[in-house]
Amino acid sequence: MKFLDQAKIYVKSGDGGDGVVAFRREKYIEFGGPDGGNGGRGGDIIFEAVDNLNTLIDFRYTQHFRARKGGNGAGSDRTGAAAETVVIKVPIGTQIFDEDRETMLGDLDVAGKRLLLCRGGDGGRGNAHFKTSTNRAPRRADKGWPGEERWVWLRLKLIADVGLVGLPNAGKSTFLSTVSAARPKIADYPFTTLHPQLGVVRLSVTEEFVIADIPGLIEGAHEGSGLGDRFLGHVERCAVLLHLIDGTAETEEVVAAWRTIRHELREYGGGLADKPEIIVLNKIDALLPEEIDERVKALEQASGHKIMTMSSVAHMHVDTVLRRLQDYVTRDRAEKAEQHKAETPEA
Repeated sequence: MKFLDQAKIYVKSGDGGDGVVAFRREKYIEFGGPDGGNGGRGGDIIFEAVDNLNTLIDFRYTQHFRARKGGNGAGSDRTGAAAETVVIKVPIGTQIFDEDRETMLGDLDVAGKRLLLCRGGDGGRGNAHFKTSTNRAPRRADKGWPGEERWVWLRLKLIADVGLVGLPNAGKSTFLSTVSAARPKIADYPFTTLHPQLGVVRLSVTEEFVIADIPGLIEGAHEGSGLGDRFLGHVERCAVLLHLIDGTAETEEVVAAWRTIRHELREYGGGLADKPEIIVLNKIDALLPEEIDERVKALEQASGHKIMTMSSVAHMHVDTVLRRLQDYVTRDRAEKAEQHKAETPEA
C-alpha cells in the first residue's frame, strides 16, 4: 500500500430541513388550526481515529465529504427526519488543520477518539410553532439553517516510541529489519527509504516498543534538500531518538554527520532537539578496535554524551542498544501515566 501522510479534503455538514405551513382540516371538527411540523437536523461531520489504518491514501481518491440534508416537516405536527452523521475514519495520530495549515483543529492520537468538525444545521420551524393567542393562523415557516463547510488538511504523525534518525546509508533500515519483522528496502545507495517504516521490537512478554524509521536527512533538509525534513513529524511523539552514524566514514566525517543531523533537528523545531538522544556508532564490524576508539572519543568530545557502538549486520551489541531504548520508553510511559492520572478528575 502506498504511504501518504498529508491530504487536503473538503467537508460539509448537512443543511437543516425546512419547516412547513399546514392546517388541520377534518370533517365535523369546527376549529382546525396550524399543524405544520419542524424540519429535521442536518447530518454532522465527525472524524474518528481507528487502529486498522496507517496511511491517508484513501483521501487521495475521495476528497469531498458531504452529509445529507435533514428531512422537511409535514402536517399533523410531524418533524422531519434527522440526517445520518458522516463518520470519517482516519489513522491514529492524525492531526486536522485549518486551510491555513497552521491552526490545529484536533489531534486524534488515541484509538476511538472523535472530533465533531462540522455540526449539521438545525431544522426550520413549522407554522405550528408561531401560533399565538393573537395569531391563530400563522402562515410563516422557516427554512432550515445551513450546515458548515470548510477545507481542512489532514497530517499523519505515526505513533512510535523510538525514532530512527541519521544520514542516508547510516544503517537505519538494516537495524530495523534486524530487530523487528519489518522489511524495509535495503541497498548500497542513498535514500532507499522513501517513506516512514514502523517495526515492533519485543524484548520479553511484557516489554515491547515501536520504532519509526524515517528517510535519511542531509545538510539543508530544512530548506528542501534531498527528501526534505517533512518526515521528521513522524518522530515528534517518540520518547527517544536513536541517532545512527556510519562508522566506516573518516573520523572528521563521523563528527560532521552528527552535527548535521543535530542542526536539522533544531531547524525543524517541534521539540525534537530537546528529546533524549542515544548516539550509536554503527557498522563497527568493518572497523579495527583502534579506529572504533578514535571515532568514539571524537563523538563524545563533540556531543558531550556517552557513545554506544553496534553492528546490525553482525548483531554486535544490538541487544544492549535495545535494552537502553526500552529503559527510556518504560520511563516515558510511566511519566505519561502519572500525568494522565493527575489530569483525570476522580469520580
